[in-house]
Amino acid sequence: MNRVNHQFQAMGCPCELRLFVPETLDQQKVVATCVAEASRFEKKYSRYRPSSLVNRINVAAGIETVDIDPETSAILQYSRVCFEQSNGFFDITAGCLSSVWHHDMKRLPSDEALNQVLTKVGFDRLILSNDSIFLPVAGMEIDLGGVVKEYAADAIAALAKSMGVEHGLINLGGDVRVIGAQLDGSPWIIGVTNPFGDGEPIASIEIKAGALATSGSYERFFSIEGKNYSHLINPLTGWPVEGLVSASVIAEQAVVAGSISSIALLFKVSDGLGWLESCQMPYLAIDQSRECYGALK
Repeated sequence: MNRVNHQFQAMGCPCELRLFVPETLDQQKVVATCVAEASRFEKKYSRYRPSSLVNRINVAAGIETVDIDPETSAILQYSRVCFEQSNGFFDITAGCLSSVWHHDMKRLPSDEALNQVLTKVGFDRLILSNDSIFLPVAGMEIDLGGVVKEYAADAIAALAKSMGVEHGLINLGGDVRVIGAQLDGSPWIIGVTNPFGDGEPIASIEIKAGALATSGSYERFFSIEGKNYSHLINPLTGWPVEGLVSASVIAEQAVVAGSISSIALLFKVSDGLGWLESCQMPYLAIDQSRECYGALK
């Protein structure tokens, strides 16, 4: 059995593969296949790539319907579930709010500017079928960044397992999916970043199966007139949220863990904790006062 550790960049973040590859397999081919899958998701779903499907959908807003394949349909339908279960807080159409909230801004956006952009936000306005999507308003956009990375982690794990890997870990920018325990049966130990930045993990979490995803509002923010504002925007009001600073969730799939942790950060602290409790999955949540909550603390 060969132990392989491979680091690479994909989807705008550092990624890592830790795999136990049977000697009967070509380990270079296994790694290359997994990395290629991550690259495929980035090329297909990054809204920053002119040739991506997401960019094609956005460019066609208000003009024409765009055909989609089953994979894209599944991601969009899952995004609909997230939108509905979060009462509209998790909304893949909120990306256009970046036109009023960005790092070059010197002052807070006006109510007029926000209201104008909000006319282009709302998942329930999409015209979506199993094989097509239409954004009915010119300038409307979708951004799958809150779903695709985790979906890719699950896909890479399934791909590695189909090639014969029975013990491994896929880490895409902090979203982790494991394939069984380590070779000796011990759990994978995953450090959770301290959102207050003293360099040491705030917790170490052990998992033998499933996925662990962490969402945080501490790495990116807008600093305006001496005050920091979260990069997470409430799509209902157009204003940055003031909630939990970090949430980590364990689930069977990375896409589920990631969406649950992401949604938790979009609520006020008490509502975010209530959401995490209602999902009935192990979690670690941290608020602005450094208080930790959940079974994983």
